[in-house]
Amino acid sequence: MGIPTNQEQPFSVREMIVENQRRQHWPKRMEKIAPKLLFTLAALSVLVTLGILFTLLFETIEFFRWVSIVEFVTSKEWLPWNEEHGSFGVAPLVTGTLLTTGIAMLFAVPIGLASAIYLSEYASERTRRIIKPALEVLAGIPTIVYGFFALTIVTPLLQNVIPDLEIFNALSPGLVMGIMIIPMIASLSEDAMSAVPNSIREGALALGATKLEVALKVVLPAAASGVIASVILGISRAVGETMIVAVAGGSSPEFTFDVTKSIQTLTAYIVQVTTGDAGYGTTIYYSIYAVGMTLFLFTLVMNVLAQYISRRFREEY
Repeated sequence: MGIPTNQEQPFSVREMIVENQRRQHWPKRMEKIAPKLLFTLAALSVLVTLGILFTLLFETIEFFRWVSIVEFVTSKEWLPWNEEHGSFGVAPLVTGTLLTTGIAMLFAVPIGLASAIYLSEYASERTRRIIKPALEVLAGIPTIVYGFFALTIVTPLLQNVIPDLEIFNALSPGLVMGIMIIPMIASLSEDAMSAVPNSIREGALALGATKLEVALKVVLPAAASGVIASVILGISRAVGETMIVAVAGGSSPEFTFDVTKSIQTLTAYIVQVTTGDAGYGTTIYYSIYAVGMTLFLFTLVMNVLAQYISRRFREEY
């Protein structure tokens, strides 16, 4: 071996330490910056939520300077466009919302739970990999497409069975909303049921239970917190749905529980006003914030209830 030249001289220990520190300088800076950046983003989301809440609150208070809160809560007439005999009772919008939501859940819950039970207890791994993504595709379809589907296909089909069904009604958008909610209930319920340990299933089978009895009497109760939470989240999703009911439900705010009649929901009214001729500062303009606050309270209660049930009835394995 020859004598190494200057170009071939190895680094000294001090030079190696300096080089290593130089390489680690940027990662160390990122370690200091990352917590502050993440905190800023988290705080921003909280501030945006508070901003939305305070905007709704202040504008709702302005609305109640013009309209009595007692009339808003107790009156059964919603006639904001009538200048002489205008009435701002929110009950017709609430009943329209509850009517379509009830229809949607009556349709979605049985099918969603049946799908979850099949995927969790009966389907093979290969079948699950095919069916579950196919179900979740329904959740990715734009709601405006669902709305036109309800208006142009579902309503004419239902009119063959129910001749008195109006072109705009509560039944058609309710059923289509149910189709839209099925993937949410099926996916979340299947996840909850799949989390139940197999040892519980095997113990029930060893005691002589059939596979259906295991699914309905053992696995489903064990996953009750997740299943109930998925149903409540589905209700919250249905209450806040806009385009399906705006397109296929109509714009007739009537206090009725007749599913064949035209109705108007909370969200549909907001769409109607924001695309209409309501001037800034008018009572009609402020009414959309009062309706929005009512909708906010509905969804808030549903989400809080879902979290409470999930924590209260959660099983630890």
